[in-house]
Amino acid sequence: MPTKTFSGRGKVAIVRTTPETVLDDYARLMELANYREALPADHKTLLKINISWQTWYPACSTTPWQLEGVIRKLKADGYTDLLGVHNDTVVVDTSDGEVNNKQRYVTDKYGVPCAYIYKPEVKWVRYEPKQPFLVLDKVYPEGVYIPELLIGNNIIHLPTVKTHVFTTITGAMKNAFGGLLGRKRHWTHSVIHETLVDLLMIQQDIHPGLFAVMDGTFAGDGPGPRAMHWHEKNVLLASADQVAIDAASALLQGFDPLSLPFIRIAHELGLGVGDPDAIEFVGDTDVCTERWCFQTDDTFASRGQKTIYQGILKPFEALLLRGPIVPWSYFASNFYHNVYWYPVVGRKRVEAALKTPWGQLFSQYGADAGLEGAVLPSVETKTLLQGVAILGGGLAMLGGLTALLGSLRRRK
Repeated sequence: MPTKTFSGRGKVAIVRTTPETVLDDYARLMELANYREALPADHKTLLKINISWQTWYPACSTTPWQLEGVIRKLKADGYTDLLGVHNDTVVVDTSDGEVNNKQRYVTDKYGVPCAYIYKPEVKWVRYEPKQPFLVLDKVYPEGVYIPELLIGNNIIHLPTVKTHVFTTITGAMKNAFGGLLGRKRHWTHSVIHETLVDLLMIQQDIHPGLFAVMDGTFAGDGPGPRAMHWHEKNVLLASADQVAIDAASALLQGFDPLSLPFIRIAHELGLGVGDPDAIEFVGDTDVCTERWCFQTDDTFASRGQKTIYQGILKPFEALLLRGPIVPWSYFASNFYHNVYWYPVVGRKRVEAALKTPWGQLFSQYGADAGLEGAVLPSVETKTLLQGVAILGGGLAMLGGLTALLGSLRRRK
């Protein structure tokens, strides 16, 4: 495959920031990355907003200052045709998430409409690849369908700096995962690295301009993208090269970028620059010498998933994750994160984060609209009731089976 050439290839801007200067710092960051060379101004520009949890958790989802900083800079430079883009997931409520993460406050403040690609009115069309897929044609033999509204428009990805249970780190390349694939995207988890490369090839074909702005004010390690340990890191990154910005994030977190298959494969295919020695860093380049020694880990839920994707339950993957009983996996993840982990572990971490300068900034966002503070949910009642119902049903079935076996024994 020939090397993909584009403006900004191999260039990553990096800037130190503070809560007092962050909006101006985003403007400086985007200028350093020469964003206007990457995004033709005569095209609509999509803002791919990330919601990894419907509640606010540090480093988890697109931050309100990240979204505002980018929108403010775009509008100042004449990019007025903007559209926020949201996907849903089987375990995250987007409508709650954009409010609780104060993203909706920002888009409303600047008059930026949003598209919700999971809604029935959004048309999905079959994508015909210009070069062979690595894996998507095998995962989806009936064809790969993508939202029509993405085609022919610029896109800016808005990820955060964090780890991930399946890909070690997640950033610009994985931010396309929810936008380009529908609700069956979990089918790709056993080949997630190759999937992200396929999705980058699609993006480089359908978007006239492709850019990423990454927030590292809070960064997260551990079993991301949700149940993480947060850290104040005070850095911002931007690039037109999705491979290079993910490699830069991985490097800062303490990982060898080329040891991560999705970065290495994309680099080898010429889709971007994944070798940190070949990346041109601009801005506050002293940051590039930092290594944060982040660690990855698994949750109870992700260990179960990996047993299916790569372990002893692999032969039953289709039955467990593609058949009629698949909702069990959605419920298990929801129950773990929203009934157990957040109330027992996460809430205390959020309360501590809210005392930091960045947490205080988050609390202040939307104060003029009555949104001061942060939503700190307790046990998610709906999921708890579902769990009680499932447990009750299981016990009833077990009781019925026991009675049946007892009746059969008596007949003998």
